[in-house]
Amino acid sequence: MKNTIKKLALVGLIALPTTAIAGVSSTINATSDYTFNGVSQTDNNPALQASLDYAADSGWYVGSWASNVDFGSTDDTWLELDFYAGKYFQLNDSASLDAGIAYYTYHGDDASSGYQYPEAYAKFGYASSIGQSELNFWYTWDYFGADVGHYIMMAAHTFTLTEGHDIRVSIDRSTSKDVAKWAWDGDESYNHFRAEYMTGFKGFDFNLAVEGTSMDTDTSDTRAIVSVSRTFDF
Repeated sequence: MKNTIKKLALVGLIALPTTAIAGVSSTINATSDYTFNGVSQTDNNPALQASLDYAADSGWYVGSWASNVDFGSTDDTWLELDFYAGKYFQLNDSASLDAGIAYYTYHGDDASSGYQYPEAYAKFGYASSIGQSELNFWYTWDYFGADVGHYIMMAAHTFTLTEGHDIRVSIDRSTSKDVAKWAWDGDESYNHFRAEYMTGFKGFDFNLAVEGTSMDTDTSDTRAIVSVSRTFDF
């Protein structure tokens, strides 16, 4: 019952009035596991997630995103609440750039506030006859509040099987700039791969993914993840 109340409260964080607001949308997502770069943030358990976004015709946008989390039995952190702002640029008929900054916050434990950190990102997209290619970059100078630099580089491609049925494959590498302050399985970096099938039905979006990492831990091993979401425009 305690977890149910928390998840209902999470959805309530993004509740909106019924009055229409141009450019505002919200997405509710249920997933069998919340993974961040291939590492479970819910101790291999399901998550309920929600976002609230505003996008202007000029390309500027702001938003927030929330999810339940579980960092283990010795930590009572249960909520991640993120904020972001940026601008989307359509550079030409094929190329695009999405650049901005995000801020991750955590709640529920006395130590939760110490995990919060900022992150800058730049995402390059290129549309062609064989699909959508991406080169994405993230960087923070205070990863999980540990006063350590951290960056992620990702390459991804999405192609369409038939109308309404897409496949996306991606590979990324996470790197710590100081292993004395932050390391993964004893290393300064690790690789993460993900392949996902995406489709929609009657207003719902479905995602079936298989992903894994180069680490050998219970929360980062190869797994299948099922998600279903719905987006509401206001």
